Amino acid sequence: KSTLGPKGMDKILLSSGRDASLMVTNDGATILKNIGVDNPAAKVLVDMSRVQDDEVGDGTTSVTVLAAELLREAESLIAKKIHPQTIIAGWREATKAA
Repeated sequence: KSTLGPKGMDKILLSSGRDASLMVTNDGATILKNIGVDNPAAKVLVDMSRVQDDEVGDGTTSVTVLAAELLREAESLIAKKIHPQTIIAGWREATKAA
């Protein structure tokens, strides 16, 4: 979240290996592209950020934070025994209303 908005803070990315390089950025898509992600849900967030960057060119951190919060809330609803399809139906209804 600290890269979010006009006051987003820069991050230092250090690549490992033979071609070690240093990069300073506050772009969420760049950060996500350069970190290793193994978790399937995290990979979805990385892909969403990439699509946002390709289609709009900005808002990569915002779309990632929003999606992550939706997933976090879904997790708590699932813990309360609410079926995932019910959650998805709710998201679809909210999309129609927006």
